[in-house]
Amino acid sequence: MKENKITQHPTTRRMQVFILIWLGQMVSLIGSGLTGFALGVWVYQRTGSVTQFALISLSTTLPGIVISPIAGTIVDRWDRRWTMVLGDCGAGLSTLAIALLLFADRLELWHIYLATSVSSTCSAFQYPAYAAATTLLVPSQHLGRASGLIHLGQSVAQLISPVLAGILVVTVQIQGVILLDFATFLFALVTLLLVRFPKPKPETTEASKAGKGSLLREAAYGWTYITARPGLLGLVIFLATSNFLGGFVEVLATPLVLSFASAAVLGTVLSIGGSGMLVGSVVMSIWGGPVRLIKSVFGFMLLNGLSILLAGVRPSAPLFAVAAFLFFVGLPIINGSILVIFQRKVVPDVQGRVFALMGAISGSCLPLAYVVAGPLADRVFEPLMTTGGLLAGSIGQLIGVGPGRGIGLMFITLGALTMLVTIVAYQYPRLRLLEEELPDAIADPAAALAQNQGQDPAKAN
Repeated sequence: MKENKITQHPTTRRMQVFILIWLGQMVSLIGSGLTGFALGVWVYQRTGSVTQFALISLSTTLPGIVISPIAGTIVDRWDRRWTMVLGDCGAGLSTLAIALLLFADRLELWHIYLATSVSSTCSAFQYPAYAAATTLLVPSQHLGRASGLIHLGQSVAQLISPVLAGILVVTVQIQGVILLDFATFLFALVTLLLVRFPKPKPETTEASKAGKGSLLREAAYGWTYITARPGLLGLVIFLATSNFLGGFVEVLATPLVLSFASAAVLGTVLSIGGSGMLVGSVVMSIWGGPVRLIKSVFGFMLLNGLSILLAGVRPSAPLFAVAAFLFFVGLPIINGSILVIFQRKVVPDVQGRVFALMGAISGSCLPLAYVVAGPLADRVFEPLMTTGGLLAGSIGQLIGVGPGRGIGLMFITLGALTMLVTIVAYQYPRLRLLEEELPDAIADPAAALAQNQGQDPAKAN
């Protein structure tokens, strides 16, 4: 009994550290969501330009994608806690600068693009540091639950931020919203300063030794590490392809719903979808995923494809709401399972660059989908499904014709492609058998680190 208590104590301490960090990051995400909503409203009200509004999304994503490979390498070189601390400081100061410019009535559009670009760059350091540190804080058998909690934080932020921001913009105005966001950065910063992160022992593995060198060589080694393991490479390609198809859905969901329903109905439908993501996150945080996590990736990806297909079949708000709920239920389980697979199969001392590269590859597909989706819908699919259009007498008899039916056909096509890609990926044995063929990098990185350092990992510097 005494020996059991000794074993459990470090595990409990590590989980407590993780929960504290998770809480700080969730609060910070809610604050960032408030600012994102408020700035979007400010830009659109001032300019009336959809293009200017869309540029905020571009400046929020593109810099992080570009810097990610280098950021991941620096994460592996630096202390991961201090990387997150500096990331929070950079994002917080950019937010404070926006608030001060607003108070001085000197805020310009380029200030917003610059500030969101800085925040995006900081996030490129934050995510791989957070994911890699989680591997060392959370015992291997609980990584699935930890991943579910991380996605739960994102889900809560997505649900709460728009509603709360809408109220706060009216009561405390945009300046107050942004100052509140700055306060959430401070809260996250305090939680990081209260704990200590474990860090992998320098050059403990052949992978870390092979990846040593200049900054560019170390950044390139993330790609070398993945390509040397066909199962991991197959998973990255599968994720990137799925993200590309999902990018079309993200762009076209709003115009599809507005083609047959009001903006109020759109808000309700999106809220139902967001609640699905919350449910999926809770399920993942309690369940932790199956023994073979790749099964949940394939299974829920098939469900996602079916959901996308159903959303395009009929111009029906209830049908779209059910499809959105099912789609978002699966997202946290898919993403959480993929994250845990990488946490278990990649050695801790190169996880920063591998996670960053994975994010850059999968994330780079989204801007491409954003650029292609609109013209493809307006110039190809919508004309095909107008009254008298080329497909009006055939497919139009099944799904209807008129405004939005071209986008509906795109959804059916995208759903079918998502299921087809999943079936094809399942046929690749290196991916299907990834968890059996590729051994865990370390059975329990957190326990191994504690044993190597002879101390409680929660206290490790």
